Amino acid sequence: MNILVIGATSAMAHETAKCFAGARPNFLLVARDAGKLAVVAADLRARGAQAVELLEADLANTGECEALVAKATAHFPRIDVALVAHGVLGSQADAQGSYAAAEALLRVNFLSYVAVLTALANAFAAQKSGTIAAISSVAGPRGRQSNYVYGAAKAGLTAFLGGLRNRLAKDGVHVVTVKPGFVASPMTAHLPQGPLFVPASRAGQDIHRAIVKRRDVAYVPFFWRYIMLIIKAIPEVLFKRLKL
Repeated sequence: MNILVIGATSAMAHETAKCFAGARPNFLLVARDAGKLAVVAADLRARGAQAVELLEADLANTGECEALVAKATAHFPRIDVALVAHGVLGSQADAQGSYAAAEALLRVNFLSYVAVLTALANAFAAQKSGTIAAISSVAGPRGRQSNYVYGAAKAGLTAFLGGLRNRLAKDGVHVVTVKPGFVASPMTAHLPQGPLFVPASRAGQDIHRAIVKRRDVAYVPFFWRYIMLIIKAIPEVLFKRLKL
């Protein structure tokens, strides 16, 4: 099995890769920090991965994303699973105060995904098989004052993934939209860790299960499906008065 992990140094991506490692797959790991990549690679080798290769790339540079996927497909003529998991939470205060900050947040969390997924979709359509999974968020379905720029990026990504799923189904390619809630990780370390937070290891197990079972949309953990049903059901006249 050949597995491509983009954003491999993120906590959720690493934990998901750990779940696959025992099956002795070949990994190609992509991230911008060579030191962190080496740590993840060593861990996966120790857990049973047959081969682990590394590729440094800054996903914020959308102009290089197509070339990145070309390198990946040259390395793996056939990719069985591609997990796209990079991203930044960013600062809502900065993003609402400056278009430049908002654009940077949207570029990493939405436009770079579009760039990577467009190239991956074409490669997977050509091979007529495989699974593409990407990390969206429960922040997407409804804009909230605390993170609406990040949420807008994830809302766009969710719609984009839905379109890819519809487009690629006829080619035998499956697309998984992963919607995590609060996951304890370096990205969320500055936030108060409330009862809804789950460890990254739990998120990785859930993502692995969603990929293996070829689910369309996976809430991580599952209970966020029901939380979001409640949030989406609140009338706008009331919702706009809430501090969320």
